[in-house]
Amino acid sequence: MKTLTLDGTSLRLEDLYPIARGEARALSVSKAARARVAKARALVEDVVAQGAPVYGLNTGFGKLKGVAIAAEDLEELQENLILSHCCGVGEPMPLDEVRVAQVLRLNGLVRGHSGLSLELVDALAAFFERGFVPVVPRKGSVGASGDLAPLAHMAAAYMGHGDAFVGGKRMRAKAALKKLGLAPVRLKAREGLALINGTEIIKAVGVCALARAENLSKAADALAALTIEALLGSQKPFDDRFAELKGHPGHFAVSRNVRKCLAKSAVLASHAECDRVQDPYSLRCVPQIHGAFKTALAHVREVLAREINSVTDNPIVFPDTQEVVSAGQFHGQPLSMPLDYLGIALATLANVSERRIEQLVNPDLSHLPAFLTPKPGLNSGLMIAQVAAAALASENKGLAHPASVDTIPTSANQEDHVSMGVTAARKALAIAENVEHVLAIEWVAAAQAREFHGELRAGKGADAAHRLLRTRVKPLGRDRFLHPDLEAARELLASGALVAAVEKAAGPLEA
Repeated sequence: MKTLTLDGTSLRLEDLYPIARGEARALSVSKAARARVAKARALVEDVVAQGAPVYGLNTGFGKLKGVAIAAEDLEELQENLILSHCCGVGEPMPLDEVRVAQVLRLNGLVRGHSGLSLELVDALAAFFERGFVPVVPRKGSVGASGDLAPLAHMAAAYMGHGDAFVGGKRMRAKAALKKLGLAPVRLKAREGLALINGTEIIKAVGVCALARAENLSKAADALAALTIEALLGSQKPFDDRFAELKGHPGHFAVSRNVRKCLAKSAVLASHAECDRVQDPYSLRCVPQIHGAFKTALAHVREVLAREINSVTDNPIVFPDTQEVVSAGQFHGQPLSMPLDYLGIALATLANVSERRIEQLVNPDLSHLPAFLTPKPGLNSGLMIAQVAAAALASENKGLAHPASVDTIPTSANQEDHVSMGVTAARKALAIAENVEHVLAIEWVAAAQAREFHGELRAGKGADAAHRLLRTRVKPLGRDRFLHPDLEAARELLASGALVAAVEKAAGPLEA
């Protein structure tokens, strides 16, 4: 099992992707980070011993910030804080998202500005490493003052309250801890707030959405190439001279990807001198449309790469200057806006894919048999597959409405502007899932269209995509129960198998 060492500053997105895929990891905390944690904790204990009221250490929270708490009640204060904030609702978050959140919360805490103890740091690492996964309801965070409700459910499980998963089985948290030989944590002064004041749920869902989007970015280019082959389209719009005139890195990347997938194409060569003047926009403008998606993806990747090493706690402990200062590090706006951008970009990817599906199934456009069935009329072929893609693309338009433009005051108007960051992340993830389905339908349709001129070998990458699909989905001769075909294509695409097959044949693609 590979060990992931956390120091609060050098975590990479690539370190989190295996966790998002469900792979196990051992955790350790660097020696330097442990020293920083110990130094910050010493300051917290000094402040508590002096007795002067300091927010988050020995006072109430939010609107109750002015209520001083006696030293003998500080442990009870932490427990009350966690339990009172366990107000999440809805279905549990997927386990892999929670495991990413567990790593992210610990990574932020070991920067040494939160004031928790080394004992708690070691306990959090042990919970993750032993496969203890808290049950965290999906809904209940407005993305300011941190993801309070979901992170409280996570903290409560560490304390033996609520439920947790062990080995994929749900049970009471106390029983799960006992099964693993772990003891519930007892939180000291400051530690309860340190566990729940953070944007780790936004980040965890965002990282999972980003990982899926990066796979979709490559898959969409490969499938566009397969559709170009199926419709006898042109490679000319993918010339680098057009990318140079436009000047966007995403445009260059798409053009290179598609050219790789079309390399050695006998299909393109067969109609190089045809009298077709222009392809429809959904083919001809792939560099512009997919390229804009890659530009959005690059921005979201850059933001998340910074955020996974950020401190999102409150108050902030500065041990070098002996200060404990309240600020707004927990506000999720830096995340909610880029994640909305990701959702919008993903929706556009589905929009253009659905239009390519229409080009494939419509005989007036494709000059192929109607709905790609050898005997249209008696058979409906892929008629309703296109309808399903249209439904998903249309659903995305509602999901893509930005969550970050919304806000609603909370906590007696103390928290009077919120980010709705978890909502933005959840919507981006939902759109990504829809895009996987739409692209899978395009894959099935493009592969079926290739059957009508299969004597001509497609380009290296396009051919690899076609051959991989045929390992799970047979050509459509007569109508059959199509749902398993579409699901098989989606599974191959979402797993990364499509991209892996295309890259093996054509070389690395750019996300």
